[in-house]
Amino acid sequence: MKQVIVFAGTTEGRQVSEWLAAAGVETLCSVATEYGGLLVEKQLHLSVHQGRLLPEEMEQLFTEEGKPLVLDVTHPYAVAVSANIKTACEKAGCEYLRLIRPSLLCKNMDEQIVMVENVQAAIDFLKMTEGPIFVTTGSKELPKFTDLPDYQNRVYARVLATPEVVTQCTEAGFTGSHLICMQGPFSKEMNLAMLHSTGASWMVTKEAGRAGGFEEKMTAAKEAGVKVVLIGRPQEQAGVSVEDGVKLLAERFHIPSNSPDSRDGKRIETASKDAHHGENDRVAYLVGIGMGTPDHLTGEARAAFEKADCILGSGRMLDSFRATGKPLFDAYDSGKMLGFVQEHPEYRTIAVALSGDVGFYSGAKRLITAFEGAGIRTGLITGISSVTYFCSRLKIAWEDVKLMSIHGRKENLIAAVRMHFRTFTLLGGKDTVASLCEKLETYGLEKVKLSIGERLHYPEERITEGTPAELKEKSFDGLCVAIIENPAYRSGLPSCIPDEEFKRGDAPMTKSEVRSLSVAKLNLNRDSIVWDIGAGTGSVTIEMALAAADGQVCAIEKKPAAAALIEENAKKFGTPNVEVHVGTAPEALTDLPAPTHAFIGGSSGNMKEILKLLLQKNPRVRVVVNAITLETVAEANSCFKELGFTEIDITQIQAAKAKKVGPYEMMMGQNPVYIFAGTGKGEA
Repeated sequence: MKQVIVFAGTTEGRQVSEWLAAAGVETLCSVATEYGGLLVEKQLHLSVHQGRLLPEEMEQLFTEEGKPLVLDVTHPYAVAVSANIKTACEKAGCEYLRLIRPSLLCKNMDEQIVMVENVQAAIDFLKMTEGPIFVTTGSKELPKFTDLPDYQNRVYARVLATPEVVTQCTEAGFTGSHLICMQGPFSKEMNLAMLHSTGASWMVTKEAGRAGGFEEKMTAAKEAGVKVVLIGRPQEQAGVSVEDGVKLLAERFHIPSNSPDSRDGKRIETASKDAHHGENDRVAYLVGIGMGTPDHLTGEARAAFEKADCILGSGRMLDSFRATGKPLFDAYDSGKMLGFVQEHPEYRTIAVALSGDVGFYSGAKRLITAFEGAGIRTGLITGISSVTYFCSRLKIAWEDVKLMSIHGRKENLIAAVRMHFRTFTLLGGKDTVASLCEKLETYGLEKVKLSIGERLHYPEERITEGTPAELKEKSFDGLCVAIIENPAYRSGLPSCIPDEEFKRGDAPMTKSEVRSLSVAKLNLNRDSIVWDIGAGTGSVTIEMALAAADGQVCAIEKKPAAAALIEENAKKFGTPNVEVHVGTAPEALTDLPAPTHAFIGGSSGNMKEILKLLLQKNPRVRVVVNAITLETVAEANSCFKELGFTEIDITQIQAAKAKKVGPYEMMMGQNPVYIFAGTGKGEA
């Protein structure tokens, strides 16, 4: 028989349950989901009921448990659930007490906040806006956001990480990076990082109180310059604050004010002031262990491992800690680590061993997201990174070294080597020393010098130097590091490349002056995804690939001979981020990744169909069209207007270049070219 049944739809509900049980009060904590059950700390005098209850099931439960005191600590917006609990209590003859989170809204709200009555009102308002939307109202009403035009590209939804929630959201059309599955509450820094990563212009949220992370969300939004659409609270039922409720419970069950359990009660009262520290006040230290040998640990790192209740790490990173006698868990995946920690709530202080330094291509970022999303605080302890150690062994400074990693990552290492004297990279998996050497030779960097480091700081440490040709046939460890020196590097970005530098053949080519201005009109970023439609020799492709070195350029050309020329020019100019596709637009474009930008040098009479497909792939795509014939000029002008492009810019350019004729220099005029530039208006 239970003395108290707690409906714990909030952090405070779980905390009250744990506090009562710790004081010897027989308590049943009722949670709606399996994930909620995992968050309740296992202990004596505390049982957990998992799953949603109908009103008649509540009444039956109350009767079976001897008609105990029922605490309603559900979410402020769960009006229907609270009504069901209260009705079931009345029918079963149980005492009902509602514990309420205090509202944090002030009368003079910030002008960045738009107050609405409900989710539908929020959606109606957002239909009149532009820009990405970060939705934090949960999964229950998320399908309503599909009413927004282009919701699949505009909306980023943060929901609970449970299989049923993921399935529900996926079926509604929220997938990939637009579906963020995590457990809150979240710190201001975590919210800020998510707002920045999604590029949000708007955040939709509810006023969920301190323990729900409301202050952290609002502070992050203000700092990020993001406007908030705030769904107001429904009218509250009668009840008391959580703080007052704790005092009443302490009196009722005779929990002394000076007892340890009472101090736990005080923790419930003040937890909302530090909600992102986690409901169980557990902490995980993410520790950089340098190269992995014991004498490479910093003093701070040693202290963290000494006070830890358990140590997590992958493979050989745990070798140094086997003599400690502490529980060890061998895992690399952040999800498995979190699962282990949640299965063992008795471990209050956790240490995770991470190779090198936590700030250099480390798994620390994923672990921060996983642990803090589950309410576990994290602390970062720096270590000695492989780049600093390796540079010290080579007796060079690392301050001017370009830092890269192609170990399990897709980065344009060739561009980095081309533009820097020294480039450092981590190697591993399919990205071996041999494949690196072959790639350097393919893109004309066969004269660079490589230094390869293996098993750094171990007795069998080995450092090997040589050219790509000298090293590609040698055997190296699966995991190693490399520094590549390129004395012939060019730090500037090539632009307006002379026409004669391209391999041309019989394919048409956009001349350098027109090419340079056309690429400039695209306003490319380093990570842009660009389509070059009717690429010809690939001269525009190459200049775009150089400008978007961390992005991707898809060159579409219908003639196989011209496509082969593009491949040759990509190798000559060192642009591995170029992909060549042979075919006619728009048919050849269907399966390509959605572009951020597109250049149309030739449309084969299909300009309108091409532009429609571009807008379908990305309603905000930036497009530049070159037109030479008057018919193409008329077609481009008509299409840009009819399809609703914005920021339209039309330039006509006619260049003349000097040519030696006997003892004279004569200016030879080129054909006039019209350059159309515009941006999609953003509607699906």
